[in-house]
Amino acid sequence: MRVLLVDGEPERAAAVQAGLESAGCQVVAVAASAADLTALVREAEAEVIVCDIDDPGRDALESMRALHRDEPRPVVVFAARGEPDQIEAAIEAGVAAYVVEGLAPGRVRPVIEVAIRRFRAHQALRAKLEEAQATLADRVVIERAKGVLMQRRGLPEDEAYRLMRRWAMDRGEKLVQVAQRFLREI
Repeated sequence: MRVLLVDGEPERAAAVQAGLESAGCQVVAVAASAADLTALVREAEAEVIVCDIDDPGRDALESMRALHRDEPRPVVVFAARGEPDQIEAAIEAGVAAYVVEGLAPGRVRPVIEVAIRRFRAHQALRAKLEEAQATLADRVVIERAKGVLMQRRGLPEDEAYRLMRRWAMDRGEKLVQVAQRFLREI
């Protein structure tokens, strides 16, 4: 597992790196701050990000949010403090695990494993949501085109739908593509 370690304290970073490596992880880069995580992740080809931060600030969280948007990866934050609003902000930024006062070498690997699984589950749910939203958007376009066709040609709903399906089959296109073209041409 290729890990990017973020820790602003060199001595602590060396200890965390040793703990990660003893847990079977390959630390591919160590960064002093969470600034521009996306570039760091791309450059190091990291699979997981482990941040040992005393107090994750606004800039670090924004960098995590950008990473989650542009180059999604599991992010584990070990923090000294765990105020509820701070944890909530981290979760909203895409952090998969937020551990307070708990960076013990023996716990690192299990925490990372849980974070990876949580990240994958979140990504799967996100993909399903995007698929459902796309399907709903397609359905709205089809219904709109069907309504226009019913109105313009005086057709009942089922006949308008059959006509659009026939156009789609004749052209070898999806029904939504036919509906979109029909709406553009009117």
